[in-house]
Amino acid sequence: MSLVKDLLEKRSQATSDRPFLYGAELVTEGMHLGFAKYNDVWRVQRRLVHDSFSQTASLNYVQIQKAESVQLLYDCLTQPKEFYNHISRQAFSLILSILFGKRAPQNEAREMVDYYAMEKVWQKVVTPGVVPPVEHLPFLKYLPKFLAPWKIYCETAKRLQHELFYGLLRETKNRMAQGYENGCFIEKAIARQAEIGLSDEQIAYLGGVLIEGGGGTTASWLKALVQAMVVYPDAQKKAQEELDKVIGDQRIPTLDDLPSLPYIQAIIKEVHRWRPVGPLGIPHATSEEVNYAGYHIPAGATIFINTWGISHDPDIYERPDDFWPDRWMLNESGAKPGASHPGLIPAWFGAGRRGCPGVHLASNALVINTMNLLWAFKFTPEIDVQTGKPIAIDTFAFAGGPELCPKEFVCSIQPRGTRHKEIIENEFLSARAVLDQYEYALNGKD
Repeated sequence: MSLVKDLLEKRSQATSDRPFLYGAELVTEGMHLGFAKYNDVWRVQRRLVHDSFSQTASLNYVQIQKAESVQLLYDCLTQPKEFYNHISRQAFSLILSILFGKRAPQNEAREMVDYYAMEKVWQKVVTPGVVPPVEHLPFLKYLPKFLAPWKIYCETAKRLQHELFYGLLRETKNRMAQGYENGCFIEKAIARQAEIGLSDEQIAYLGGVLIEGGGGTTASWLKALVQAMVVYPDAQKKAQEELDKVIGDQRIPTLDDLPSLPYIQAIIKEVHRWRPVGPLGIPHATSEEVNYAGYHIPAGATIFINTWGISHDPDIYERPDDFWPDRWMLNESGAKPGASHPGLIPAWFGAGRRGCPGVHLASNALVINTMNLLWAFKFTPEIDVQTGKPIAIDTFAFAGGPELCPKEFVCSIQPRGTRHKEIIENEFLSARAVLDQYEYALNGKD
């Protein structure tokens, strides 16, 4: 962690660029906040996002975060075997609501289907080895498509991104023109468009890229949480004992309860450590020469943050492969006695000027969902009907994609009591008042 802090934070002026990726540039024309070069347009976009999702500004979105979390509880109550898909829907719908003011009530919602179709092709484009190093071998750009299938991937990804991102921007503008606003991010960006000097295309791409950054990561994290609760029942038991003592069974938790729930806080930190959703993140690049600890790092060098390695370092963490929230109760850094731990929390949300600008927004969503899920349900292994034995879960089986996400698994999800079930049902009815604000012009397919 000291290396991460020294290079990416203290020397961020020189280490905040991105490596040039020909495929990403061909598709996004430099408008992807995550892959964009460290320039003035990036700074304007970053500042807009940072201001919109600061610790204080993020509180404006707590109501929709709570409402979407309640629908997740209701969906898991009524269709528990579909929990994996319910988590994906909730995470996507939440970030779509916050950014474009439109939610996705079900998995078949048009935007959700279109997004995952686009994401499938886009991930091919940015997967190492799919697009050749055209920046070093420029003659490759002249190859015909039948010899360069990567060109088809790039064209398809660009078309799908334009259709989705620009379509969402048009819908938002049309809704605003009819006097129907709900305070979403894109509405605020449009209101400041003349001030910040961003084009429609840049605003559309900014919103679309933030869907990518906020939806998949939250879903992957919550799936890891559920998996950990099934595989490590002692941690689940301790968390629920704490929730019963502080919350009881007469209401669902709120953000105000978090300071009184130290073990829930420990579980959240441990999920970050155990299964960091960005095990290597998006690489940084140096924009100028850097000399550090006797090493010469030339301009244009690529720097990866090995978040997985930091989080599973046996010199820092006892039993690093185990999910053990108690480590955070014994030591605020989670480190074992005598270990060097210069940073309290590793770079789970990135580092330096390229760190996640929506960290406060994301943290609130993770806290709300963690408290609600553990308050509401008991998570246990699914029983094999043929053998009568619990179905084992491989915690090292991961789905493909940019985030570290558990591969789809099965488990049993049951409400913790009759009163819990009743409260979930009542809260879902009450949440309609909030959810309805984000369902303008939805049709039956959505």
